[in-house]
Amino acid sequence: MANSPQAKKRARQNENRFAVNKARRSRIRTFLRKVEEAIASGDKDAAVAALRAAQPELMRGVTKGVFHKNTASRKISRLASRVKSLG
Repeated sequence: MANSPQAKKRARQNENRFAVNKARRSRIRTFLRKVEEAIASGDKDAAVAALRAAQPELMRGVTKGVFHKNTASRKISRLASRVKSLG
């Protein structure tokens, strides 16, 4: 348990950051799920639109420190190739 005032403040800050990051991760996963569902339904137009919406969300997660840059790039690349193969 945190004893010093600095450690107590750090614990509070960690809780707040955890909540914010959790919300960001959840939001990004929702965008990714929409792309997955569009791919599964075979609707290329919807999949392209969903991918266009998901890309900036993923990269925003990178700038906010939720995901690593290569992780986001890999996810985008794999989704884009799956959307392209729908054609």
